[in-house]
Amino acid sequence: MNLCITEKPSVAKSVADAILGRSNYERKDGYFEGENLIVSWCVGHLIELAQPAAYGSQYEKWNYNSLPVMPERFQHVVKEDTEEQFRVLENLMKRNDVTELTCATDAGREGELIFRLVYDMAGCTKPFKRLWVSSMEDKAIRDGFANMKDGHEYDNLYRSALCRQEADWLVGINGTRLFTTLYGGKVLKVGRVQTPTLSMLVDREMEITNFKPQKYFLTHLISDRLDAVSEKTGTKEEADHIVLDCNGSQATVTSLVKEKKTASPPKLYDLTTLQRDANRILGFTAKQTLEYTQSLYEDKLTTYPRTDSQFLSDDMETTAGNVIGAICSVIPFAHDIRTQPDIRRVMNSKKVTDHHAIIPTVEILNADLSALPDGERKVLFLIADRLLCATGESQEYESVKAEILCNGHAFQASGRTVLKNGFKDYEQKMKDFFGVKVSNENGETEEEESVFLPDLQEGMILTDFTVRVTDHMTKAQPHFTEASLLSAMERAGSADIVREVERKGLGTPATRADIIEKLVHDGFVKREKKQMVPTADGMKLITILPDVIKSPKLTADWENTLSQIADGEVSAGEFMQGIKEMVNGLIRNYHEVGEEEKKMFAGDYGPSYQCPHCGGEVVKGKFGLYCKGRCGMTFGYAMGKALSENQVVSLLEGKKILMKGLKSNKSGIEKTYDCYLIPDGVQPYRFNGKDGAEHSGYQYKFKIEFPKKKKKAD
Repeated sequence: MNLCITEKPSVAKSVADAILGRSNYERKDGYFEGENLIVSWCVGHLIELAQPAAYGSQYEKWNYNSLPVMPERFQHVVKEDTEEQFRVLENLMKRNDVTELTCATDAGREGELIFRLVYDMAGCTKPFKRLWVSSMEDKAIRDGFANMKDGHEYDNLYRSALCRQEADWLVGINGTRLFTTLYGGKVLKVGRVQTPTLSMLVDREMEITNFKPQKYFLTHLISDRLDAVSEKTGTKEEADHIVLDCNGSQATVTSLVKEKKTASPPKLYDLTTLQRDANRILGFTAKQTLEYTQSLYEDKLTTYPRTDSQFLSDDMETTAGNVIGAICSVIPFAHDIRTQPDIRRVMNSKKVTDHHAIIPTVEILNADLSALPDGERKVLFLIADRLLCATGESQEYESVKAEILCNGHAFQASGRTVLKNGFKDYEQKMKDFFGVKVSNENGETEEEESVFLPDLQEGMILTDFTVRVTDHMTKAQPHFTEASLLSAMERAGSADIVREVERKGLGTPATRADIIEKLVHDGFVKREKKQMVPTADGMKLITILPDVIKSPKLTADWENTLSQIADGEVSAGEFMQGIKEMVNGLIRNYHEVGEEEKKMFAGDYGPSYQCPHCGGEVVKGKFGLYCKGRCGMTFGYAMGKALSENQVVSLLEGKKILMKGLKSNKSGIEKTYDCYLIPDGVQPYRFNGKDGAEHSGYQYKFKIEFPKKKKKAD
């Protein structure tokens, strides 16, 4: 009997369907079983590194003298919330009739780590092979099973994954404890991804703060449908001089360049590009978009969301064609589309990593899309529109650039005439349906597609025109929006990548949203409308941290070396020795700070509030807002979700808060929804934890109010 272990239940079902046949296996508790094959699954990472206290009681409390936390041998533990599935896998591995295993976790470094940690933790020594596929098409899975390699051929990939995990742990644990104990006050979280992300926000804030706007002037030569502009001038006098020279003079079209150009269709969505578009078009946060897409995936309406690929595998042409047909049948703005899609443009197995791009599934034909929560429906429509655009025709347009000379002064004008809109028609239908004007990642409204110029000819003399001056101010770079921050995280450190690596940028598509949310939740970043702005604590934290931790170059250097470990060119021991030396160096170099510096993050961070339970004073401490009376009132969570500091303050002030992406599970179907929570007194709570200990306290009671649905324009 072969035990095949996948990373997710949906993949396990796809494997069972492809290898055993859809009606030739039985579903059991945590696995599928058929003739000669059992297919089970992990639930992401089942195993994690043990906390510092596991290595000795000296690490239970945070103090400088206990640093560094540097285990001679790392220990792993089963995560509490996934222990049940681990026991299923462990028992299956120990079954006498199971003689071999298949590692079918995601085709990449982290997938390898997930399987190997479970295999080792279960004490399994049975032989295993590696299934390496990125497509869940039946043929791809069957071909993959026919061409599996011995699992130990991927030992170096596993070593690189362990190095990534252990290095992140060492830097995060030691960096966080070091700077928190030195400066006191709130917990100062340090991490290879989180800290450079915060640093980018702080750098941008400093640029904006220190920017000194300068006035400049433009001179315009204006006639019917023509607005030709001069170069910038630094003073009004210079601009007025141009006006005097040109008034009453003739102007000559000295150059006219017309070019036929094309704008290629966009690529399909990976998670990051989907999150960026959902933020700029729909105003969703990255975390909301991930939650909505995950829910759609669990309802089998879209493919797997946590992908960094924008292509389909080469065997998906028929599938994609069927999905496009389904989109044209059930997506409202696509009903009248008649398309001959170029599907081969979006197929490239060499550019598919762990998973292919995000697209809808043909199951949308059988679903009641009107019953979907608003956020999920909008994200589904966005994904559907992107598939139409990506397989549509290029936009064709004519670009016109004119140079005009008037009494020795040069003016330029440009125009653009769309000849064939191509895929842009699909974009426009989607924008019209949503009733939005799409802005770019910096929140600026995109220009109209066509800018018309009059019928100019080279050598033409212009006499009927006016000349006027407009004044302007130079502008600083805009604050990051969530969309532009995701782009910056994706590109960070790219210049320092010197070889083909598995992961580029800060974080992965699956983790970037959580990184942003952690920065907000921990009080280092705040949202101001669509802008992401560092708080005072965020600014201070970056000023005290060393460059080696703040720079995305650290991630680039790691990825270069991890790639070499996976290829057998560098030893894992050599890499980890470098990480340990870096951590030791941090602790040696940062061993004390002055008395004033110790107060940077200490004490009361803001106004106090009245506890709704005991009436005591609520203040901000290093772990967030708490009641000085220690009455057991809980502030940080509501409806099972962590609250931001701004949300907690709103509740303390008696204001309602908007909670997005809440989950319900009616009739066994999990859905997400948004609602307002209105504080309505307090109530006690009591429950027994997994450790058997009883936990109790007080929490808010809430009235629930659902957002009013926007009426569509007639």
